[in-house]
Amino acid sequence: MACGTKNDSGNCVADILREIADAQTDIIENGCVTSCEQSIADLLGDTSPTANNLDTVPVLLYCKGNCEPFKGFGIPVDDLGNAQASYYFRVKSVDEDNCAVVELLREENDEANPDSPVDQDTSDLMVTGICITVDLDCFCHVTCLPAISALANR
Repeated sequence: MACGTKNDSGNCVADILREIADAQTDIIENGCVTSCEQSIADLLGDTSPTANNLDTVPVLLYCKGNCEPFKGFGIPVDDLGNAQASYYFRVKSVDEDNCAVVELLREENDEANPDSPVDQDTSDLMVTGICITVDLDCFCHVTCLPAISALANR
């Protein structure tokens, strides 16, 4: 199961993100050790018989061509002077044209503009309300972090 289980659009990144978005929606509506498939299974409770309160599979995207990690930028609506960046995202939706809406995930008091993914604290990621739209055909790789409770931390 290298490229998702539900879709076969010809775009592996889009297929995985579509599967994550569907799984996250299922959790919200219904109440390898580290891999996208493992994180999705953890999110859906397939690996634990009890409720796990997990609601998000954080993803890290890599751009085609230079294969560098993608960093998204945005500004909170209630603090227009405070631009923020993140390498980690929560998938909100993926459309049939492989455009995705992703939300920046950040620590509450983390550096506003980290230099690399390893410089960004991931111990308590939470949703920011900052969403961006990306073209998934511009990405060649996706890394999934273990499923977390990002909505509860907000």
